[in-house]
Amino acid sequence: MRGRIVFSVVLLLGTGVAEACTDLLHQEFRPLAGKAPVNLCKAFEGKVLLVVNTASKCGFTHQYEGLESLHAKYAAKGFAVVGFPSNDFRQQEPGTEQEIKEFCTLTYGVKFPMFEKVHVVEGQAVPFYQKLAAESGGRYPSWNFYKYLVGRDGKVVKDFGSRVAPDDAELVSAIEKALAP
Repeated sequence: MRGRIVFSVVLLLGTGVAEACTDLLHQEFRPLAGKAPVNLCKAFEGKVLLVVNTASKCGFTHQYEGLESLHAKYAAKGFAVVGFPSNDFRQQEPGTEQEIKEFCTLTYGVKFPMFEKVHVVEGQAVPFYQKLAAESGGRYPSWNFYKYLVGRDGKVVKDFGSRVAPDDAELVSAIEKALAP
């Protein structure tokens, strides 16, 4: 009997976890230059995320350094920066995924999760970015390094324009507030 109760509890807990995943995170993407898709629910459920569309040949490319610093500083508290390269703005991300990965790693020491190259602009955006925009009042990225802060509940808390640096006081405060118990 005891074994059945434990098994039932495990089944109930497993069901609750699956139901807790929001529609926003119910997506799969390949890691940058990788082959096996990653389920965002499984990888990031319950974490605070800063989702950023990136580009290697942009005036804001130096933000990689600050994004990596944020990721390293808050990772132990349940935070992750999540990057999605995009070539949507003046073709500032023209390289292959392998070239992008090498550039980010060698030039800026990026260790935060980076995923496959995607479209982020209205009318062409992948469903994930369509949902991010919808949850932020219809605001799609208007340039590279646009940021969406997603809370532990899997919903967009706030979005930040490209000019907002990773060490901006308002952004850091919003991250810390989202991480607070």
